[in-house]
Amino acid sequence: MLNEKTMVADALAGVNGELTRFGEMIPQTENQELKQCLKQMRNACEMSQEKIFELARSRSYYVPAAKASQQEIEHVRSILTQPTMK
Repeated sequence: MLNEKTMVADALAGVNGELTRFGEMIPQTENQELKQCLKQMRNACEMSQEKIFELARSRSYYVPAAKASQQEIEHVRSILTQPTMK
């Protein structure tokens, strides 16, 4: 029998997968009406993801990673803003 923590994790993983698929489909669609429909579906999916995430966090099923220090942020920023060599 599945416990609540497992079911919440599975639901969150499923919604995250849907968001990934919407992210792949939307830019590949030329039909503007379909694109708008997919965006609306993605937005609804994002709202569901936020609700499930908050439930998981409120019940300690998900503990976010520690926040990055300012030094870590600056290090990553410096790596990402370096000119690329060809």
